Amino acid sequence: MKYMAQATGASSTSRSVLVVDDDTFSQDFFCEMLSELGFADVHCASNGRAGLSALAELPRPPDFLICDVYMPDMDGIELLDELARREYRGGIVLVSGLDISMMAIAVKLAVANGLKLLGAHSKPVSLATLAATLNRTPVAA
Repeated sequence: MKYMAQATGASSTSRSVLVVDDDTFSQDFFCEMLSELGFADVHCASNGRAGLSALAELPRPPDFLICDVYMPDMDGIELLDELARREYRGGIVLVSGLDISMMAIAVKLAVANGLKLLGAHSKPVSLATLAATLNRTPVAA
């Protein structure tokens, strides 16, 4: 699913985002916030497997990937493992509305595998938090 929005901020218009979340409300919520932040090229996927398919179909990897940790079919931890294997170099933001212990595991995995982790947040994520996270330096191993 692709979400196109008219860009409002010049600095983000050429940058792209893939939102991987099984909850359509969360997808819509992130897309609305990203639009407010000036992102015009936003794609959504409903689980890790769909996210990998979206990555394969995009002309270039997205600059950012927002990933729910707990999803059916292929969860965020499995997706992170596959992103590391494929050497994904974009910024990653982890989110979860459920299990904080799973979030901690996902953070450790992302950092250990050299992924560019920008942050990990409980849902719902505020606009200010998302904006600050997308401008953050990655977490170091």
